[in-house]
Amino acid sequence: MTKILPHDLDARFSTRAIHAGQRPDPTTGAIMPPIYQTSTYAQESLGVNKGYEYARGKNPTRECLERNVAALEGAQHGFAFSSGMGCVDSIMKLFKSGDHVIVGANVYGGTFRLFDKILKNFGLEFSWVDTRDPQRIADAMQRNTVAVMLETPTNPLMQLTDIAAAAAIAKRGGALTIVDNTFATPYFQNPLQLGADIVWHSSTKYLNGHSDIIGGIAVLNEDELAKRLQFNLNSAGAVPGPMDSWLTLRGTKTLALRMRQHDANGRRVAEWLANKVGERQVFYPGLASHPQHELAKRQMRGFGGMVSVETGSKANANAVVSRVKVFTLAESLGGVESLVCQPAGMTHASVEPARRLEIGITDGLIRFSCGVEDVEDLIEDLEQAFAGL
Repeated sequence: MTKILPHDLDARFSTRAIHAGQRPDPTTGAIMPPIYQTSTYAQESLGVNKGYEYARGKNPTRECLERNVAALEGAQHGFAFSSGMGCVDSIMKLFKSGDHVIVGANVYGGTFRLFDKILKNFGLEFSWVDTRDPQRIADAMQRNTVAVMLETPTNPLMQLTDIAAAAAIAKRGGALTIVDNTFATPYFQNPLQLGADIVWHSSTKYLNGHSDIIGGIAVLNEDELAKRLQFNLNSAGAVPGPMDSWLTLRGTKTLALRMRQHDANGRRVAEWLANKVGERQVFYPGLASHPQHELAKRQMRGFGGMVSVETGSKANANAVVSRVKVFTLAESLGGVESLVCQPAGMTHASVEPARRLEIGITDGLIRFSCGVEDVEDLIEDLEQAFAGL
């Protein structure tokens, strides 16, 4: 179990991002933590070691990352995984056959696929709920409900859930509140402070920020729950390698800098799109026209770089993604470079077409991940890509 030190929570965000969870190497004075590229550790005698036995269980480089992200989220424990899906899979193994989980209707397609195509075959029960309305969460609670699983803002429709309200409902029913904080990052939103029990990220995205690793991370405060998650992590073995951990830790050092630029670019791109195609066709919580804009201002400290837009048809979507030059047509998000995708055929292709339409993911919807390039170049790219539509 990786438990951070109290002083790791004391400093302001950028200072924590750079220093929390790590110290200069005592042997050499190296500022950056070493990459402990090892699978096992020498033991002094039977039952006596230096705190490490086998790298699936613990790795010093990975621990630095775990402590660092936990500090950014205001948590006591952190656990790093080999992917975001490996992370949420291990979280779901906290539960058992017959348990019921409430899930936001509009979540990442990979989360839907894991729950609907795999985990329900092992006896877990899921209710898909529009969590924008807390009453719908309350109405979906059952005697066997063990968790409320939220993604806010959602991928790709940028819908928000009132985390504090949802957590209060879950707590009354004896259930955990689990929040995917990938889009907002701890720089803009801290669900634990709003009542959540577990926060997780696809660290592939903004935490790493450079599109060169796959990873996931979960943070929490409750000690016994942390022991159980550590057991799952070690037992199932979805752990990141030391190099990926080191690269992600490198990324978190600049998280504040990057998120400020992602946010600035996201706002400008959303405003341009709203003027081009109409406010109702643009999904971005930073727009005053967003139906949950007031909740976004209350719950978040910024709006981020993710913007989705309805172009009206698959042909229009294809025209835009085929013309862009600065934006790159690709899966994923959160890197320094700007990306664009068509969720229906990419990130949410595993969701049945009828269900996609039900939750609002049309063939004409495209999603932009605004990077940190000069925003004037992004706008010029959009102007030529949308010309004539």
